[in-house]
Amino acid sequence: MAVNTMLEVGVLCNNATLRDEALYGQPTEGALLACALKNGMRDVREDYNRLHEIPFSSETKMMVVKSAPKFSDGKLKEEVFVKGAIEKVLPLCTQYIDSSGNYAPMTKEKQNDFIGEAYNIARMGLRIIALCRGPRVESLVYTGVCGICDPPRDGVRDAVATLARASVDVKMVTGDARPTALAVAQMVGLDVLHSQSLAGDQLDAMSDEELDRMIDTVSVFYRVTPKHKLAIVKSLQRVGNIVGMTGDGVNDGVALKRADIGIAMGRNGTDVCKEAADMILVDDDFATIIAAIEEGKCIFYNIRNFVRFQLSTSIAALSLIALATLMGIPNPLNAMQILWINIIMDGKTIAMPL
Repeated sequence: MAVNTMLEVGVLCNNATLRDEALYGQPTEGALLACALKNGMRDVREDYNRLHEIPFSSETKMMVVKSAPKFSDGKLKEEVFVKGAIEKVLPLCTQYIDSSGNYAPMTKEKQNDFIGEAYNIARMGLRIIALCRGPRVESLVYTGVCGICDPPRDGVRDAVATLARASVDVKMVTGDARPTALAVAQMVGLDVLHSQSLAGDQLDAMSDEELDRMIDTVSVFYRVTPKHKLAIVKSLQRVGNIVGMTGDGVNDGVALKRADIGIAMGRNGTDVCKEAADMILVDDDFATIIAAIEEGKCIFYNIRNFVRFQLSTSIAALSLIALATLMGIPNPLNAMQILWINIIMDGKTIAMPL
């Protein structure tokens, strides 16, 4: 009974649809919908009229849907369904549903118990989402919390290790809770033991100078908003780093535009994200960035070697002629010899792989 009540909130506070085994909408909402269907629940949105919706935002960290049942004996009984971050949703709850399906008043001790349970789930690397319902937003009933598995792709850990050997510092920026963020960071090979983690609220309390002093020691940023992402990029640039920023959402557009190299996702990325980026990953694979860095470094080293070659030969010839002129001795190189040197240099330049 309690599980069905929780899953009903997950379906009603949801904009995803499943048609012909294909998902249309956000993967997180699709996971909630699939979970309800696998537990034998049909799409209960057909029994409700949606009256109002407050979309999820990085600032509020919750989504609110007000609905009313279509069949209510002539009386329209409105109800609010909420899903979001547990630390934002739980303070709005005045009651909770126990495992037997009974309603009980919410207490401070129960809130701490629920937060502890949610963080235990998050330590396994699961994304935690709290689900509530009630007559209004200020008086909700806590129905439970679910953990959604969003594992890193195969090869990401090896890619992070390769970038570390190439002196490329990788930082994780996420809107998830701290336990989830640290667990996922460990999965991909980030050193969370010898580095720090910062929350979005901590970034708000910091000045630019304070952030600049510790930005290089932080490997994980959690519970961040778009303005925090922009602040992180600016701070890394101020301390002399070349910043490459990856993103796929509309909110990532500003940070991608400000970064030295904005990298958008080709499959799941929005059009705004792609327009703001300098590079698009067609396969949405983080490991592809390594190939791009290798090609970029190859071009850079070839250009540097070419410039060194041109300068060394040109300066040598110029010094020889200038020294002979200053000493009043005959020019050791005539025009034919200088032209022959230029031909040889041009031939080597053409042969150099650029």
